[in-house]
Amino acid sequence: MEQYYNYIKALHLIFVITWFAGLFYIPRLFIYHIESSLKTSPEKEILGNQFKLMEKRLWYIITWPSACLATIFAIWLLVIVPEWLQQPWMHIKLSFVVLLIFYHLKTHQMFLELQKDKIRYSSKFMRIWNEGATLALFAITFLVILKGTFNWIYGIAGLFTLVILLALGIRLYKKIREKKPEA
Repeated sequence: MEQYYNYIKALHLIFVITWFAGLFYIPRLFIYHIESSLKTSPEKEILGNQFKLMEKRLWYIITWPSACLATIFAIWLLVIVPEWLQQPWMHIKLSFVVLLIFYHLKTHQMFLELQKDKIRYSSKFMRIWNEGATLALFAITFLVILKGTFNWIYGIAGLFTLVILLALGIRLYKKIREKKPEA
C-alpha cells in the first residue's frame, strides 16, 4: 500500500483544494443571495432563484463530495503512516480539521435555510463568516508544512495578525462599497 502513498496524498490534496474552493465561494453566493432579497419584484425572485440554483450545484456537486473524498484519503494516509498520530503537530492539525468540519456543517445549515428563503444573517455577517475557512486553511497549511519546527509564539502571533488583517480588509472593503454607487 505504501507504493500508492504519493497518489493518495495527491488525491487528498486535490480534494482539500476543491473543498476549500467550495467553502470560499459559498458564503460569497450567500452574500449575493441575501442582498438580492432586499431588491424589489421581479428582480428579487429572479435573482433569489438563480442564487439558490448556484448554491445547490456548488454545495452538492463540488463542496460535499470534495469534503468526503478529502476525508477518505486523509484516513487512508493515516492508515499508511500511523506514526503521524503520535506527533503533536498532527493532534493540532486534526483539531483544526474538526473545527473546519463544524464550520462546514454550520455553513450547510445556513445553506438549507437560504434554500427555504429563511434569511437569518446579514450580508455583513456573511463577509465575516467567509473568513473562517481562510483561518483554517492558514493554520492547517502551516502545521503540515512546518510540522515539528513550528514555533508556537510565531504561529499564534501570525494567526492573530491574520485575523486583524482580515478584519481591516473587511472594513476597508465596506468603506469602498459605501463610496461607490451601485451600477
